[in-house]
This record gives sequence, C-alpha cells and structure tokens, in this order.
Amino acid sequence: MRSHGQAAWELLLPSVDAPARQRGRALQEALRKAVRSGRLAAGTRLPSTRELAADLGVSRGLVTEAYEQLTAEGYLRSGRGAGTWVGEAARARRTGHSGAVDGGLGSTQAGRLGPGADGGAPVRGVRAPDPVPDGGAARVLVDFRPGTPDLSLFPRAAWAAAQRAVLTRLPHPALGYPDPRGLPELREALAGMLARRRGVVADPERLLVCSGVAQASTLLGFVLRARGLDAVGIEDPGSPEHGRLFASTGLDTVWLPLDEEGLRPGPLTASGVRAVVVTPSHQFPSGISWSARRRAALLDWARAVDGYVLEDDYDGDFRYDRAPVGALQGLDPERVVYAGSVSKSLAPGLRLGWTLVPEALLGEVVERKRTMDLGNPVLDQAVLAELVTRGGYDRQLRRCQRAYRERRDALLGALAEHLPGTRVSGIAAGLHVIARVPADFGPPERFLARAAEAGVALRPLEDYGTARPADGDVRLVIGYAHLAPSAVTAGIRLVAEAVGRG
Repeated sequence: MRSHGQAAWELLLPSVDAPARQRGRALQEALRKAVRSGRLAAGTRLPSTRELAADLGVSRGLVTEAYEQLTAEGYLRSGRGAGTWVGEAARARRTGHSGAVDGGLGSTQAGRLGPGADGGAPVRGVRAPDPVPDGGAARVLVDFRPGTPDLSLFPRAAWAAAQRAVLTRLPHPALGYPDPRGLPELREALAGMLARRRGVVADPERLLVCSGVAQASTLLGFVLRARGLDAVGIEDPGSPEHGRLFASTGLDTVWLPLDEEGLRPGPLTASGVRAVVVTPSHQFPSGISWSARRRAALLDWARAVDGYVLEDDYDGDFRYDRAPVGALQGLDPERVVYAGSVSKSLAPGLRLGWTLVPEALLGEVVERKRTMDLGNPVLDQAVLAELVTRGGYDRQLRRCQRAYRERRDALLGALAEHLPGTRVSGIAAGLHVIARVPADFGPPERFLARAAEAGVALRPLEDYGTARPADGDVRLVIGYAHLAPSAVTAGIRLVAEAVGRG
C-alpha cells in the first residue's frame, strides 16, 4: 500500500494555475496524465478531498468532482470510508512517451493558497500567478504584465566601447578561474556606487557578484537550510518568485500580511519564522514604501529571534518625484542580506547582480557560490566595472528614469481619460502601478476576459497574495516600462472599449 505523502498535490499544482472557468477540467486532465505516466502509480492512495483542496487552494467541490469523474472513467477507485486510490485499470492506458508529464509537474512550488486564506494571519504556501485568460485570442497586442524593462534602452554602444577597453588591458591571469565573490574591481566599484546611491554599508570583502536576485535568494536559502531553518516568510501580497526560489532550496514559505506601513509585526512574530524576504523601498506589488516604524520593528524582530532579512532592492534606483528611499541594510548590515541587479537598469539577460552578506554568513555563502558555479563570467564583470567607474552606469540610470517617467505619466493620463474613477497608487517609483478600477467596469472576471479578447494582457493584484476583496473593484498590477507612451495609451483605450461599463 502506497501513501500519497506530498507527491500528489505537487504533481497537480500546475493545473490550478489555469483560469478559474477551466480549472476543473485542468485538474482532471492533470490527474489523468499523472496516472497514465506512472507518476501516480497503481495502488497509490490519494489525499482526501478536503486535504487536497486545502493544499491546492481550490474548493473541495472541485476536487470531489475530479475524483468522481476519474473514478467513473477507471483511473481511480474508491469505497465508502476507504479513501480514493489509483486504480489498476490505468496501467493499460499509459502512453509510449517518457514519464514526463505536461505542464511542468516537476515545478518547485511548495504549496498554494486558497481564496479564503486569512490575510490577517501567516499562511504557508506558494501561489503562482494565473495565466492570463486567452479568451480565444491568438495574440497579445499590448502586454501590461509587470516585470520587464525596455530592452531597447540597453546601451549597446557604451557596452561595446567598455568591452573593447577591457579586452585591451585585461591581463591574461584575469581570465583564469575567478574569485567566487567576483572580480575585485567590480566589487570595489559596486560597493562605492551602492553606498552612494542606496545608502548601504558596503564592504567590498562582503559583496558577492551573482546572477541576480534569484541566485542571491537561492544562495541564502541553501545556507539557511543547512543551518536548520525550515521556512522563510514572504510578503502578502508579494512576488510568487520569492516563494519558488526558496522552495527550490528546501524551505517552506509563509505568507505574512502587509498594511499601508509595511509588514505587520503581530503575524510576523506568530509565524515562527527566522528569515523573511522583503521589498521595503518600493514594495512589490503594492508600491508602498515601508514606514520608519515598520523598518525598525522588522530589525528588532530579527535581533530578537537571531534571524535574517533578505532585502530585494529590485527597483530602488527608479524614484521619480523625490529622492529614493535608502536601503534597509544600512540600518543593520549584520541582520540584512542586501540583493540587487542590473536586470531593470540594463537587461535581465546579462544575469549580473550582487549581494551584501552579514559577516556571520559570509563564509558559507561564498562556499555555496563556489560549488554552485565557480563564479560569474569575468569579461562581463569587467565591462560592468568599467561602466560603473567611468560614469556610464549612472548615465544609463538617468536615461531610464526619463523614459519611464514619461511612460508612467502616459499611463496615468490614459487611465483618467478612458477608465474614469480609477484610483492609482505606487506611482512615485518603480516600473508598475496599482490601478483600482471601479466596480461598474467589472466584475473582475469579466473585465479580464474582455481585455484578453481585445488582445490586452493584464495581471490582477489577487495573483500576488491571499486577499480576495468582495467590493467588486478590479485591482490591476500594470507594468509600463517596456511600452512606448503611444502603446500605453492605445492599450488602455482597447481595454476601455472592450469592457464598457457593467
């Protein structure tokens, strides 16, 4: 007799990322494929409908319907009081293909939150954003989903010139196996820039060059897991990618609720975690800047529990109406691991970033970096060092700020004109805004479906956390950095024409 353990719901996680109306069919198909492929072997006992619904974050009725349908088809068998099992008949229905199951069933997601999760309490699990409903459309005309900078702003000429200069003078020994911490001249250059621009305490000896915030997160996750931690807290709402990254290192994740000031101290203390990942300078996705009181409370908590804070400074340089808020790390460099990258300022494809590590963790993080990849490519590091020290990186930041401010202003104007009554927040910084569209343009499901049919890709705020407001307003996370002002205006106009007023 086989027990399901956690395997069953892990295999089914991708299916519940389907649009709401398709979720039942997707769950049934994922179960079929898992049985056909042998990933759910004959004789495996499945979780109860209540357990599986809780793990997947869907209604119990959805799971019950799937079990009943697959039992009728012969994939599963059940008996009153005896549970649900994978049936023997499915053996003859396996395909001749490999055991891999469509939909990425090896995903590193560690759980999923249900729509009824209490936003006032810590909740375990990782929730990935739902795919944008296709609405039958074969193309996307305007993509407002956040997270992408304008790649056409990459300074090709400046990068090429810096590369030529580096190749001319770089000594042969520099092309050998690198220091896993990174090229010394880049660490020196980054330390100076980060102290100047972000207010961090930047010792080059404690700065590691890495492949962006993603690698910084996994490096820290592996080290914390080796030290005996089993969970990390993430902001609610927040980036699902944080949860996925830490899940890949063996750490569970706990959603921690925010309010207008930042992370709420009560649920943080109650969660029992000793590590959290936060975006305090421009919280993703809400756009708030944490209050000084909440920053202090977070650091007090870290000291009290002997814990650590990972500060993801994902867009700290992009502040439009006043000076950027300084990084949290400057307040306590022994409790805060600071991470950033050039993904928004240059291009994510460069895979270049940095992390500043507390002394107590430094040796372990450096060793993990060494065994992971031996260090980042030397030439790219040298080129970035050249740009930073010669002022080219600062010029690039100013260029991006001008372009992104213009696009933000175009978005605000378009929302005011075409979707009147929309309330917008998070506009002072970053590359996205939160738009709260009045309920009479909804309901949200209809709004998103109509927009998708018109060729406009949108992401609802609820994809990034556990809150499910019942007021009928349509809350959107709108990314604008990668779109020309004319495309921003055209996209909002398309949405308005498609949704009308309910």
